[in-house]
Amino acid sequence: MAKKIAKKKTKKAPVKSESVGSFLRALKAPDAAIAKLLKSEIDAGLPKAKAKMYHRIPVWFIGENAVVGFRTTPKKGVSLLFWNGQALKEPELKACGSFEAAEIHFQEVGEINTKDLKRWLKKAGKDIWDFASLRRQ
Repeated sequence: MAKKIAKKKTKKAPVKSESVGSFLRALKAPDAAIAKLLKSEIDAGLPKAKAKMYHRIPVWFIGENAVVGFRTTPKKGVSLLFWNGQALKEPELKACGSFEAAEIHFQEVGEINTKDLKRWLKKAGKDIWDFASLRRQ
């Protein structure tokens, strides 16, 4: 009669949180080209901001406050989201969600007007919506 060997329970390694870099590497064209250009412009336009994954998308924070991020969607391509976007008063940025956010969608890298993007980032970096205090309430 064979003796049953008890399986030793082992702890599973914790799932490593996704990084912005791994998010970008997983994208396919044309979303990858759009996202890489956006990341480059955001990094240059908001040098004090720290990028991290937030709700599974890349988001740049100044202090505790989310300023800008982007996500990909099958039908809309890459959506660039500004948490304080409605306050920027830029007609290309369309209101979304229930707070002050606004976004713009890109399906090809050639649709990105870097002059406009730099202006939006400059405004967004100065007029930061204090989202962190709302989360504490």
